[in-house]
Amino acid sequence: MQSQWFVLHTLSGQELKVKESIEKRLKTEEMGDYIEEVLVPMEKVAEVRGGKKTVTTRKLYPGYVFVRMTLLDDSKRLIEKPWYFIRDTQGIIGFVGGDRPSPASQEEIDYIKAQISESEDTEKPKVNFEVGETVKINDGPFLNFSGAIEEIDPARGKLKVNVNIFGRSTPVELEYWQVEKS
Repeated sequence: MQSQWFVLHTLSGQELKVKESIEKRLKTEEMGDYIEEVLVPMEKVAEVRGGKKTVTTRKLYPGYVFVRMTLLDDSKRLIEKPWYFIRDTQGIIGFVGGDRPSPASQEEIDYIKAQISESEDTEKPKVNFEVGETVKINDGPFLNFSGAIEEIDPARGKLKVNVNIFGRSTPVELEYWQVEKS
């Protein structure tokens, strides 16, 4: 018997409560042999509130929790103890796949973990911008100016915006959070 990743469907907004509940009950109900890891993929998101840049976390897959567990025996039959342990956890609707849950592939899990580790280093803007779009600058020396996006650098989180200053078009480099869609 080896552990595999399974996806749980949860009530919206209950993902972290489900994770905490499973982790808390692991010891008391002696499920450590079956459940190895519980994962709620999150990313950092930067936005401006009241003129200040704030960084919050957002769930990558709202309504889902990923669990690495032993749920199927060697002949692919359900093992009842971990099945009922998960099913009886408050906030869980059920396994993705219903009564015959199929494990997620390792490639899917690797992709999700890569998204998480990528997000740890950089903050993602809450809004996505496009070249040619008009934005209003809400921070810095060009406050309240508007301009068209000329270039987007997602790796650095910067935009090059053409701003009309004294009748001349001037390119200005700004961070994502310094502008808003107009």
